[in-house]
Amino acid sequence: MYLFIAFLMVPLIEIGLFIQVGGAIGLWPTLAIVVLTAILGTALVRAQGRLALGQVRSSFQTLGNPTEPLAHGAMILFSGALLLTPGFFTDAVGFALLMPPVRMAVYRYISKRITVAQFQMGPDPMQGQQSPTGRRSHPAGQGDIIDGDYQEVTPKDPKNANHKPSGWVEGPK
Repeated sequence: MYLFIAFLMVPLIEIGLFIQVGGAIGLWPTLAIVVLTAILGTALVRAQGRLALGQVRSSFQTLGNPTEPLAHGAMILFSGALLLTPGFFTDAVGFALLMPPVRMAVYRYISKRITVAQFQMGPDPMQGQQSPTGRRSHPAGQGDIIDGDYQEVTPKDPKNANHKPSGWVEGPK
């Protein structure tokens, strides 16, 4: 129901604002403002997007919780869509979402209403057992130890008469 009201009210608000602003300053200045906000918004979205992407990469590298940087990235993407949409109301909301304090407030508001059931990074909790994905995890306490055997293989001399091509490739000519 809220989505329906938003899709109904936003265009009505935008039309009303276009009529009011256009009547006050004229058609061409109104259109110039719309184009300039789209250009300025694109530049700001790029800059904020790079920062958010860096924060997401940092959280993945440190094995931290990427929820907040991903949420900020989603809000920046949404603000970019709003800024490219012609209108004064959508531009105001888009520019507001580009400000980190506003994004933090929105993030806090949303995070209070969403419960994360499980979040895990690192080894499989089903240690030593088969996981639902079908792979086996290593037992606890073994860290990054990989057990394996090896055998040195010396390449055969191509001039040796016993060497024959596999049939999949052409032999020496």
